[in-house]
Parts: sequence; structure tokens; C-alpha cells
Amino acid sequence: MNLTRLRRISPDVLELSWSDGHTGPCSVRTLRDNCPCAGCAGETVLMRTYPGSPAADDVPGKYELAAAEVVGSYAVQMTWGDGHREGLYTWEVLRSLCECPACGAARTGGGKPSWAGGNAADQQRG
Repeated sequence: MNLTRLRRISPDVLELSWSDGHTGPCSVRTLRDNCPCAGCAGETVLMRTYPGSPAADDVPGKYELAAAEVVGSYAVQMTWGDGHREGLYTWEVLRSLCECPACGAARTGGGKPSWAGGNAADQQRG
């Protein structure tokens, strides 16, 4: 599965289209709150876990998406209004953040969305 299109549909929402035909929205707030960089999400190195420390919500520009650049054929690097740009959002991370009704229902209902693979029995088990 590959990202085929990324476009801004409002100042606060992006629309992501995928090679499997799925298209769904994702808010810039969701993207920033789920930044995958080590500084925000934390990391584990040599069996020691270091917690992340994301910027406070009141940091000017935190939720302003300044740019988005494709990195290779696997991720997008977001640049935020406060200068933060360390996170690489892989296709898998971006797809997991889809806010369309079908993906949201799959997350809250315990099943896997159709793009996650597995068979119907696996989806029933969660």
C-alpha cells in the first residue's frame, strides 16, 4: 500500500489517497499529536526506554502545517509552524491515523480495517 496523493482540503484537514483506492481525511492536529519522532513519541535504545516530551499545546505554530515532503517511497516529513520537522510519518503511520468513518469504526469496534490484512475470522477476534 502506497500513498498516491496528499492534499489539503481545509486549513486544518488533509486528504490522503492510497494505492488500494481508499481515501480519507486526517486533521493536522491528529498528525502533530501523533508525531512519530523520538522527541515526541519516545524511543527504546539498548533495552532502556526514554519517554517522549511533545511540545505543549500552547506553543505558537504547533498545529500549523507549513510543509509536507515525501521521503523516498515510504514516508512524509511534516514541517510545523513552530519549526518542528523531525518526524517521518511512514505510510503505515499515516494510514493508521485515517479519520474516515470506516477506519474509525474499525478502531473503536476492535476489528481491523480492510487494509490491515488478515481474514474475517482474525478481524472478529481483533
